[in-house]
Amino acid sequence: MVLKSDKEEPEGARAAVEKILNMKKRGEKISALTAYDYPMARLLDEAGVDILLVGDSLGNVVLGFPDTTHVTMEHMIHHVGAVARAHPKGLLIADMPYRSYETPEEALRNARRLVEAGAQCVKLEGGRAILPQVEAILEKGIPICGHLGMLPQHILVEGGYRIKGKVEAEQAALMEDALALEKAGVMAIVLELVQKDFTPKITAALKIPTIGIGSGTACDGQVLVTHDLTGAFPWFTPRHVKPALQTGADIRRAVQDWVASLKQS
Repeated sequence: MVLKSDKEEPEGARAAVEKILNMKKRGEKISALTAYDYPMARLLDEAGVDILLVGDSLGNVVLGFPDTTHVTMEHMIHHVGAVARAHPKGLLIADMPYRSYETPEEALRNARRLVEAGAQCVKLEGGRAILPQVEAILEKGIPICGHLGMLPQHILVEGGYRIKGKVEAEQAALMEDALALEKAGVMAIVLELVQKDFTPKITAALKIPTIGIGSGTACDGQVLVTHDLTGAFPWFTPRHVKPALQTGADIRRAVQDWVASLKQS
């Protein structure tokens, strides 16, 4: 993929996107983690994470909402700005929140707002159904990451999370959506909760990277909610995640010890 030369292209986006595309060509796995604030963005960047995603998952693990449909543009702009101030070397992708890209005009307007806040790339959920919105954003030189499979912003319609691509009809639709997004010019596609036996076929069919979450190991990269990886949200852990730390429990224990010490002094 060659990014169009356009004055609206986010600063540093071309090199950051090309780095990710070249990683697929080399067969090098792509690492992606969520970041919602300045210190975490710095820590992830210092650890060498390739993509920092300001995900609308912040609605669940930061703002206490039951799902991502409550996240607004104002929320996203606030958190994108915090992450951008860490000046990460990795590609900074921002989710476009629920109902922020209903029309091509609205999609472009809100993508611009996220770029102004510091995003180098925006992520939209959906395939062929949102191609007009995708094309409107790409025409102005703003990179896009796609998102197929389980679409969290559709949770109210679907009534829950479930694995996609178990049946032939779903697999055909996923493949058509992926190829359509690639043809439009997106730089990568997140595959969330896609049948593990099917993700190798999508990954092999695309020249752009696939980044999986709960979709097996055959994708070109993996993305996780950092709170899940570090055990920082101990009240819920997705099945596909094995926490590497138990930060929440450690914080609780440290504070309990401090409170006990204070009371006894």
